Amino acid sequence: MNTFSDSLLVAYHLILTLDSALWEIVIRSLTVSGLSILFSAPLAIVLGALIASTDFKLKPFCELVLNAMLAMPSVVLGLLVYLLLSRSGPLGHLGWLFSIKAMVLAQALLILPLMIALANGAVKSPEMDVQEQLKAMGAGPLARALVLIWDFREAMLLVMVAGFSRAIAEVGAVMIVGGNIDGFTRVMTTAIALETSKGDLALALALGIVLLGLVFFLHILMALFKSWHPALVKD
Repeated sequence: MNTFSDSLLVAYHLILTLDSALWEIVIRSLTVSGLSILFSAPLAIVLGALIASTDFKLKPFCELVLNAMLAMPSVVLGLLVYLLLSRSGPLGHLGWLFSIKAMVLAQALLILPLMIALANGAVKSPEMDVQEQLKAMGAGPLARALVLIWDFREAMLLVMVAGFSRAIAEVGAVMIVGGNIDGFTRVMTTAIALETSKGDLALALALGIVLLGLVFFLHILMALFKSWHPALVKD
């Protein structure tokens, strides 16, 4: 057998035997990404619906900036968060650098523009009579946004799933602000990068298999959810 096949067999053994080191990293990854969604999703969904339900002069510019932020490299965002949390930075007194809190903050900021854009697109073309009825009743922009969120609540769940998928697959920002410390801030993506550089292909492959499995599982759930709710895929 060659090195790849040997490493693959060991990787499956690590997964099937519930290796403690492997699953500790997996659980930490799920925790960081889950917390980032918990903190960023409510704000992102409300802002996305608010932009969609409000007419203002700078709306096209806001959407342009929002779409541009989707292409921001994660390492650049990680650097900005690092500078904010460093000892000489404005938030250095918090002592968050190289901690789970810093990683959650970085991931939350990274996926925020994505979820705002997705939420905005999900409610951008509601029936005009609903908007007009709400305006006639004196509902303000925030009230209209909340109604749209409720009407498109299934789509908002998909927004959160997409945000979680983006967060758990991210590597640059969390490596910069978390430091990739073994037993404390090492997550699946940073561990894969480190173990590959060290030549420990078995652990890297095992983590990669788990990560790909999670991503595929989430997208399968999204596809099933869309099939159960045809209104989510209509033009």
